[in-house]
Amino acid sequence: MQDLLFDFISKYVTLTKDEMNDITSLDIFRTLKKGTILLKEGQKSKDEYFVLKGCIRKYYIIDGEEKTTAFFTEMEALTPHCAINNEPSEYFISCVEDTTLTVANIDLGVDLFIKIPKFQIMCSILSTEILAKQQINFDEFKTSSPEQRYLNLLQKRPDLIQRVPQHQLASYLGIKAESLSRLKARIFEKIKK
Repeated sequence: MQDLLFDFISKYVTLTKDEMNDITSLDIFRTLKKGTILLKEGQKSKDEYFVLKGCIRKYYIIDGEEKTTAFFTEMEALTPHCAINNEPSEYFISCVEDTTLTVANIDLGVDLFIKIPKFQIMCSILSTEILAKQQINFDEFKTSSPEQRYLNLLQKRPDLIQRVPQHQLASYLGIKAESLSRLKARIFEKIKK
């Protein structure tokens, strides 16, 4: 699993063998089963996640109903708000599939920045990329119909269609599971014509 991480890092900075060994020596790699809850609403945590293999989901429970706001798959990072502001979490994070990820915290990050200064450069670039991507996704969601959201998902993240249960996918698109079934049927009919 370290190789996956180092391949990703190499897109941003070049690490020496010693720097790779420093990272490998950290106790940051976790393999978790599908359904494992990483963070619960009301829980405080300093953990930050980077998915090496698998899928995790961020969701709220509102009036007893799950509202999925994001999926994170291979080579995607998630820093929950509670890790930064030291407040209880407002949402849940769980594994949609068996998942291998790194689990770190801000203190570990600071230590890494001191030990490997170029790691801070990579994290800064990565943070900017993540912020830009989230803004684009938010804007697309707010300005699209459910059908457009589904078509965007098919184009940009087709893997989620096969990996994620339909009710979670529907929630992510902002619709009910029954509506998603009808929407998929409509799209299929359009394609057949």
